[in-house]
Amino acid sequence: MHLKENEEASFDFIVCGAGCAGLSLLVRLIESGNFKDKKILLVDKEHKNKNDRTWCFWEEGEGTFEPIVYKRWKELWFHSHYLSKSLKLQPYQYKLIRGIDFYNHCLSIIKQQPNITFLQAPVEKVFSSEAEGTGVIAGGKVYKGQFVFNSILFSKPQLKQHQYWLLQHFKGWVIETASDVFDAGSGTLMDFRTDQSEGATFFYVLPFAPNKALVEYTLFSKEILQPEVYQNALKTYLKETWKLADYKVLEEEWGVIPMTNAAFPTVNGNIIHLGTAGGQTKASSGYTFQFIQKQTAAIVNSLISKGHPFTGELNGRRFHFYDSVLLHILHHRTLPGDVIFSHLFQKNKAAQVFRFLDNDTNLPQELRIISTLPTLPFLKAAVARSLPF
Repeated sequence: MHLKENEEASFDFIVCGAGCAGLSLLVRLIESGNFKDKKILLVDKEHKNKNDRTWCFWEEGEGTFEPIVYKRWKELWFHSHYLSKSLKLQPYQYKLIRGIDFYNHCLSIIKQQPNITFLQAPVEKVFSSEAEGTGVIAGGKVYKGQFVFNSILFSKPQLKQHQYWLLQHFKGWVIETASDVFDAGSGTLMDFRTDQSEGATFFYVLPFAPNKALVEYTLFSKEILQPEVYQNALKTYLKETWKLADYKVLEEEWGVIPMTNAAFPTVNGNIIHLGTAGGQTKASSGYTFQFIQKQTAAIVNSLISKGHPFTGELNGRRFHFYDSVLLHILHHRTLPGDVIFSHLFQKNKAAQVFRFLDNDTNLPQELRIISTLPTLPFLKAAVARSLPF
């Protein structure tokens, strides 16, 4: 339901942001069946009625959002100047969810809950202190709550020694071709056969049908580029690699994701930060969707079992160290990204790589994967990352 004029501005939970993190949390709260007596406010300035993004992830079995998976693949290709390899993903599948399907699915569930109120307004501030209490300022008004879950407001942390801030920036087109050119059952996870002068740069191609696909140009670098650079790169790739000149661009998407080993605060008083704002973007890959699912599931479990949403550290110090080493290499460009990922996929099964990137491996498994990477650059980066100066 929507907030009415002069309605009481006091809630149990306030969720700032109707994106992936905020909506995932609300759906999990609802599906648990344990929070029907809680008064919940959801705040976002957008209607969430546009297909403004896609989420891609690998998953074993069926997940919470299985009904809205738009397309899935059991096989992906990896290409570079050094390697072309078909990646058999079992027991995983690579899945894609469209933004509009996710919003519609979650909001349809949320709108059936009389205890959840939606407020369409910009969030200007979140606060939690003894003097002020806990709450948000949205649309110029104050709303108080026991806990605030924030996925909107965050800023770049102050970087310390051996902390890095790279950007994953990407431009994507959904294209339709005049003839059948794609294998709808097989996508391209990474294609590094393009200029690498700006940093680790690749395309991925996810076919929806023999004549329809999402084609995305992605870079890991310090700065974003001029808009025409992305456009020209996509045109060149489709022309030179796919021999395509006759196609129609149906949709476009654009995004920038921080890739950093700097710590985002996950908790500030009774404010719990979600998603990218809470450090749930994988620093070495940019993948976020499944880490959001782990975080929101842990929060709901903690609320049920302990009565509070404080979950402690979720992602582990070993994996933070591995991410830091890779960011060190990418930042200083001591080894090209296409070389790193070529080694990774040439010498390891895709399922092992996915499990490692999901932070779900044990130390022996991690050492086996690390041993397949170029030794000297990674050793130097690991030593540099460990030194206090």
